[in-house]
This record gives sequence, C-alpha cells and structure tokens, in this order.
Amino acid sequence: MRGEKKIVLFDGVCNLCSSSIQFILKHDKKNQFLFGSLQGKAGQEYLKKFKLPADTFNSFMLVEGDKLYTRSCGALRMMKYLSGGWKLLYAFIIVPKFIRDGVYNFIARNRYKWFGKKQSCLAPGPKVKAKFLD
Repeated sequence: MRGEKKIVLFDGVCNLCSSSIQFILKHDKKNQFLFGSLQGKAGQEYLKKFKLPADTFNSFMLVEGDKLYTRSCGALRMMKYLSGGWKLLYAFIIVPKFIRDGVYNFIARNRYKWFGKKQSCLAPGPKVKAKFLD
C-alpha cells in the first residue's frame, strides 16, 4: 500500500501542520496520500532512512517512492496532486529555492507562536484512521 501512495510527514503537535493535514484530506479526491507524524514510529523510521535528525520537526516532508521532498519543495509538490485549482500553486516552484525556503523557514520558526501547539499528536477520526501510518 505504501508503494503507490505519497507519504506526508508532519509535526504532529503543530496546529498549523494539523490544519494542513485536514486541508489535504479534504482535497485528496484521488486518495493518494498517507500521513505520519515526525514524532511517531513511522516518521522516525523515515527520518532515519533519509539520514535526518530524529528530533527536528520543522519541515513538511513528502515521500514519493524513494525520493524525499522537504520544506517548500515538499509542500508545492504535494499541492500539484490535490483536486481543484490548488494544483496551480505548483507554479511557484519556478521561484528560486532559497527564496521559497526563506519564506518557509520564517513561517516554520514562528508557527507555534502564531498558531499554537498541542500537547500530543493529532488523533485521526475513524473515517480517516486508515490514512495514518501510526
């Protein structure tokens, strides 16, 4: 099942990240995505697989097969798979990466201050539980 699905890894205690997952679930009409928090077992396995620090949760990550996309690349690439006009946002991929990631990093640094933080990871409801890795 994981082979054909795209895997979104996210900070499970971040309110902005949790809202983003809800947004993706709503617009994933082709049922292409699975989700895992970076703090969870599956998220930790992917961090290890891609040789990333196990305690750094400041990047949206998209795994497609054996390829990892992080920060603005991951977020924009994910958008191109969503239904509706959201895929048009992928056009921002032409903006130089250092600019895109600069904006991304600014938001990531301030996300807890602006959007808040949960005490524990997002608990998926019964309708979408199968879309979460753990």
